[in-house]
Amino acid sequence: PHPKYFIVSNRSFLMSTFTNFFIQHEYASLAALGDRLGEISGLLDWDAFRPLLADLYTNDTAKGGRPNYDVILMIRMLVLQQWYGLSDPELERQATDRISFRHFLGYPETIPDRSTIWLFRERLAISGKDTAIWDEFQRQLEAKGLTIKRGVIQDATFITADPGHAPADTPRGDQARTRRSRDGTWAKKGSKSQFGYKLHILMDKENQLIRRIETTTASVHDSRIDLSRNGETVYRDKGYFGVKPQASMDKTMHRATRGHPLSIKENRRNKAISRTRSLVERPFAVVKRVFHAGQLMVTTIARVRVKNTFSCINFNLRQLCTLNQRSA
Repeated sequence: PHPKYFIVSNRSFLMSTFTNFFIQHEYASLAALGDRLGEISGLLDWDAFRPLLADLYTNDTAKGGRPNYDVILMIRMLVLQQWYGLSDPELERQATDRISFRHFLGYPETIPDRSTIWLFRERLAISGKDTAIWDEFQRQLEAKGLTIKRGVIQDATFITADPGHAPADTPRGDQARTRRSRDGTWAKKGSKSQFGYKLHILMDKENQLIRRIETTTASVHDSRIDLSRNGETVYRDKGYFGVKPQASMDKTMHRATRGHPLSIKENRRNKAISRTRSLVERPFAVVKRVFHAGQLMVTTIARVRVKNTFSCINFNLRQLCTLNQRSA
């Protein structure tokens, strides 16, 4: 190579090193004011996710190819995306611009562009590797001693999608598969129709961490999804009434039926269960109001599943910060 190559290369390296040094110095001022991203960065063994995604790319052969971005960097990018409810272009822009984002990402030399972000998320959706990421996350929670003692709470919430040209509250039967959402379906709750999907979660009563999740279309009734297991006590609302769970003890609220109103004893039981069951509303509020993930623009259930997975990971990271503060 020509000597000028080394001069240019060294200048680029020195410039990159100086830039990172400057950014890290500026971040110290930010950290002194408080940075939630900095707090969650050290909560996980991020490297443990790397072997799970080792076969996600196939260009590490003798033929070579353009090097891929580190999968841990990409996972962190998706955490940021769901944390702030960002589109792919906006994630690229803010990851380039914001010091806290750079710090959370480990000061990479280059930021993945919007196409790379989309392709990585698409690979997770197609391969189902987001499930492996979730399982490893749960393993790390259990390694910290945050196991399920016995009590668990299950519920579901709508994750809406764009129904296309139809009014938002107008069901259209089979025509619900629109140009904006291929897999979304209609469901009615009360007098209002919802189009899109459902996020089903099961959280533990003690630590209030989300432990199991499932994504379905909106028309799947809550009672058809049972995330509880033998040996657990599950708390559920009236929507699950009449369907026996896998859990050893069923704490499902009773529902009045025609000709069979609730007795005084059943009403008292419902109130007692409701005090515990209501804890599950907090994760849904955080996902929708803090992460702005109550309506998604992706078009298939696999893509919605990936989005929901990272929303639930983010909730758990927030809750881990809360648990650490309490223990401190």
